[in-house]
Amino acid sequence: MRRAATTFLPLLAVAAILAGCGGSSNGGGGEGSGPPPELLKPGALTARSPRTFAIDFATTKGTFVVTVHRAWAPHGADRIYDLAKAHFFDGVEFFRVVPNFVVQFGISPYPAVSTAWERATIPDDPVAAHNTRGAVSFAAAGPNSRTTQVFVNLGDNRSLDGSGFAPVGMVTSGMKVVDALYAGYGDAPTAHQGEMQSEGNAWLEQHYPKLDSIKKATIEG
Repeated sequence: MRRAATTFLPLLAVAAILAGCGGSSNGGGGEGSGPPPELLKPGALTARSPRTFAIDFATTKGTFVVTVHRAWAPHGADRIYDLAKAHFFDGVEFFRVVPNFVVQFGISPYPAVSTAWERATIPDDPVAAHNTRGAVSFAAAGPNSRTTQVFVNLGDNRSLDGSGFAPVGMVTSGMKVVDALYAGYGDAPTAHQGEMQSEGNAWLEQHYPKLDSIKKATIEG
């Protein structure tokens, strides 16, 4: 799984399909009045997450819930907590849906937000859980490169464990919703993360109009 921008070569020699997965977010416009101002200042979003918390992802196909465990990946848990709390995921599209492999998302609808987060990386976490079906991990472009992109494992991808993809949580409700996300484009959009970053959802809506998206992501409680 690679970060967007300039790195599109496969990260894992054993799985070229992972090319283009990344931790950086992209922006694109057209989401009402624009992004929340705090999303333009990633350095200010440094809250420590609770030990366990749940995020409700309300999508165009229904709602699924991810339960995050800080003990699994502290840096990753803090980051996804900050992103969800600041409504980063609202309006984000599921640009990569490969059956029996992964669903990937985390590119902002707003280009300005993508630019702000491009270098806001977090340190790697040791892999303490497995990339089994339903596990949620950050995408990356190499060591210490995680930013905003995450993926949900649709199958048993424990082969990713050895490459440093540390799960931060698990889909605990609504996995049928994840399975139902539009998969007709497969991996095709993945190589165009640069366009997604520079033009946001406007580009995706023009070239891949059938993609499903997140209406709103909310931390429970």
